[in-house]
Amino acid sequence: MKALLVKIWKIVSNRYVATLAIFAVIFLFLDENNLMVTLQQKKEVDRLHAIERSYIEAIRNDSIQAASLKYCPENMPAIERYGRETYFLKAKDEDVFVAD
Repeated sequence: MKALLVKIWKIVSNRYVATLAIFAVIFLFLDENNLMVTLQQKKEVDRLHAIERSYIEAIRNDSIQAASLKYCPENMPAIERYGRETYFLKAKDEDVFVAD
């Protein structure tokens, strides 16, 4: 047991190992950008990338819908349907009932 402790002490007391251990403790735990901060920032970046992907998908869907609704005479039924479904628009001679 004592021989093992002496071997461990020789390794730990080596100035290069000790210096490396001190720098590892400083950079991993005591620095401003320590390991915990870095992991939190990575999690935040991943969350923001997921939000960005959802926005890109929404933009893509809206662009497709806007392209289909561009004004031309043959698209009038689609424009009317979109207005009725989204904004509850109605013709002059009809009533609209909205069910919640």
